[in-house]
Amino acid sequence: MDPVVRVSGGFVRGSSRNGVSAFLGIPYAAPAVGADRYRAPQPVVPWDGERTATEHGPTAAQSAYPAPMDSVLPSSVDPGDDYLNVSVWAPEGADSLPVMVWIHGGAFVRGANSVVTYDGSAFARDGVVVVGINYRLGVPGFAALEGAPTNLGLRDQIAALEWVRDNVAVFGGNPDDVTVFGESAGGMSVATLMASPAARGLFHRAVIQSGNGAAVCSLDDARRVSAEVAAHLGVPATAEAFGALDPEDVVAAQTAVALAIQADPDPQRWGASVLRGGLGIMSLFPVIDGEIVPGVPEELIADGAAAGIPLLIGTTRDEFRLFLVPTGIAGAVTTPALPVLATRYGWPHGVLETYAVNRPAASPGDVVCAILTDAAFRAPTARLAAAHHASGGVVQVYEFDWETPVAGLGACHALELAFVFDTLATGALMAGEGAPQSLAEQMHRAWVAFGREGDAGWSRWTPEHPVVMTFGAESGVVEGPRADELALWT
Repeated sequence: MDPVVRVSGGFVRGSSRNGVSAFLGIPYAAPAVGADRYRAPQPVVPWDGERTATEHGPTAAQSAYPAPMDSVLPSSVDPGDDYLNVSVWAPEGADSLPVMVWIHGGAFVRGANSVVTYDGSAFARDGVVVVGINYRLGVPGFAALEGAPTNLGLRDQIAALEWVRDNVAVFGGNPDDVTVFGESAGGMSVATLMASPAARGLFHRAVIQSGNGAAVCSLDDARRVSAEVAAHLGVPATAEAFGALDPEDVVAAQTAVALAIQADPDPQRWGASVLRGGLGIMSLFPVIDGEIVPGVPEELIADGAAAGIPLLIGTTRDEFRLFLVPTGIAGAVTTPALPVLATRYGWPHGVLETYAVNRPAASPGDVVCAILTDAAFRAPTARLAAAHHASGGVVQVYEFDWETPVAGLGACHALELAFVFDTLATGALMAGEGAPQSLAEQMHRAWVAFGREGDAGWSRWTPEHPVVMTFGAESGVVEGPRADELALWT
């Protein structure tokens, strides 16, 4: 018999397979459509009878990944009103088990809990209740518009965590034992929630995969970007005007503005905090508003905003290859171009020489990928680890360094996801055939252990002993990998 539970809103009927119950596409808030797309999340609208929860719900407004990125990244575009939804996986007969809440990535403009890689069945198999959440993306989630609350995407995440607090017990989860984990924009969201007073008490452990604690921009700079999107659409930058627009038109406009920022990263036009917080590849993301985001998360965390929350944090070894290799940018970089790039992007003195000497067989494009990986991901991760440690927080650090045979991507951004979720068999588009299942089991086991006990299974990181667990062909603990390169940024 299919499992049935009662949640905020009414009864939902899920499905059961191999000892795991799945309840997919459950609304945690009212439909945010029309004018409500630019208002704070509202309580869920009750339904009559049983709501079928055997298929994932709609996704927030977004576009598919463009070519050639679509060959390695799965898109999730499924329009509909109830896109503020959660999906839950739980062991049959669960009772007061640890809970892990997943926040997807996608540069704050793409992604969904329905991506097959994020199937939570393996976590449920291993005694953890998993909740994957959707939230507003792009302009509705992170623009600064007159008449609209700031950071609606984060407000959605907080509303979803409140839903977990109020409902997860009916799935066998313990609302007082919650780990929030996310990757890329999801990892940045986790760091921001750690520093947000509005999220305090809603989770008890945190995992940040390829994220950082500095992906925020000033309110004034957010308004600059929002004004550019409004100009592209020919409307004023107000909630009323945007609420009357077709969401697909808004997505097209935000994409055009993002491409303009990447083509001409002029701080006088876009604002320095947009270029810095957006890593040069994001245009819409959390805004310092004095409320949901009181300041730069890593600074607030250093001051104790996330005191008592154990943190697991890390990156992949070759993050930036995902952005530069499939697009052909890496292959187009020449040796004479390196000092030009160093000057344009303000790389520290000695970066080019150090990275090139350490990689004598690398092409100029390979060197740039390594430099940008550390600038955008590894160095901010080290800073956040140090910030949390400074406030007395427990920190464990990892690096994923298994190289995929697909498209020269190496150990690129997002490659670790199918290993963490143990979904190589169904959700490993960029891992390719023959990816090591034993590595997936090892990495997944570490995440389960952290979600259950707050300890992933290796020594804690400290500035004096920067211990890093490397997951790869030969996994093991390393102290201070590539310390000479990291020191140039930190």
